[in-house]
Amino acid sequence: MTNYETDERTLRLAYYILDKKTTIRATAKAFNIPKSTVHHDLSTKLKYINYPLYKAIKRLLDENFSIKHIHGGESTKLKYEKLKSEINKNDIYEVNNF
Repeated sequence: MTNYETDERTLRLAYYILDKKTTIRATAKAFNIPKSTVHHDLSTKLKYINYPLYKAIKRLLDENFSIKHIHGGESTKLKYEKLKSEINKNDIYEVNNF
């Protein structure tokens, strides 16, 4: 890719993440590129392309980073609640079939 193409991709990623308020992972999935590429473009290259946009992205990414432990905890809680309900369904099924 030429420098122009990577700059254009970086700007498209930045505007997408600001418009949709998505995470790096979701942005990478939407553009079908590795999340490391998204992170590198937004945290390194964008600073030299458009500094005010970089500051806005940095604020959003810092906010996402500060709450990611909450999302991880919620996901783990849901996982174990689902496992517990599946176990309870199996126990009820086995008892009724005796």
